[in-house]
Amino acid sequence: MQENTHHTSERVIGILSVLIIAASAAAAGVGILSDAGPGAFTHTSIRGEEIPVYGQGVYQHMSTEVAIQGIAQDWFTLAAVLPLLALITITITSRGSGSRLSLQIVRTGLLAYLFIQYLFYLLMAMYSFLFLLYVCITGTSFFALLLSLQRIDRSALFDRSARYYPRRYIGTTLLVNASAIALLWLSVVLPPLLDGTVYPLQVEHYTTLIVQGMDLSLLLPLAVVSALLVLKRQPSGYLYASVFTVFLSLQMLALSAKIVAMGITGYSLIPAVFIIPAFFVLAGIGTIRIIRSLRERDTLIPHNQ
Repeated sequence: MQENTHHTSERVIGILSVLIIAASAAAAGVGILSDAGPGAFTHTSIRGEEIPVYGQGVYQHMSTEVAIQGIAQDWFTLAAVLPLLALITITITSRGSGSRLSLQIVRTGLLAYLFIQYLFYLLMAMYSFLFLLYVCITGTSFFALLLSLQRIDRSALFDRSARYYPRRYIGTTLLVNASAIALLWLSVVLPPLLDGTVYPLQVEHYTTLIVQGMDLSLLLPLAVVSALLVLKRQPSGYLYASVFTVFLSLQMLALSAKIVAMGITGYSLIPAVFIIPAFFVLAGIGTIRIIRSLRERDTLIPHNQ
């Protein structure tokens, strides 16, 4: 019974991963290649602000700054994330129950990245003909992520990595990252509240600050909880901190690609040009150290009890 359940769960994750790869490739490709539209123009927001609008492709109704970032993220997703997910999916499928914990952790981090990315697209991007595709990717990646988290035996992960796992490094990195990003976003939100203007310039012509809201309410607290759990040597902390670190390294690399794209088009990069690449380096080192620590003891993943 356990073997059948294990096999079924892995098969479902594999099918969902194929659907996610195909749908994400289509969405990213359209985001990169589409160019229909009137061209750049200025829009007066409901708050009376003049907003430069991109005016081309699937992002034509979004502000120029956000559209440029969206295209850069599409390139990163298409060129890096999807090929890596495809490679890991093929490897895990071929090995079956012999898949390594390190592969399971990286795959889960990739699924977390795609879920968060397309959740942001679903909530923040101006409505377009890709709406249902964003719905599909968000839904399938969420369930694949959930199943992938359940698939990993956290007790086995703890037992196998406890001696070699970079616990203090990972916990400290997640806490520092959460603190720095929280301060960055609060520096956007608090000054207008204190001076009575209420609305930050970053709201532009959107309804609210989606990225800042999601980070402050969900992702940053999750990083803090994961860090505290792993620092206290809790088995669940090893799982959540590992997956979050992989996700963070991918997210910071994607944001670094956005910074490059914005720099090319002449936007100010301060302070992001210092913060984001630094956290990519820290999270990237953490990811490598996690994988190495698991390889020290990597054997077959036991079935969940």
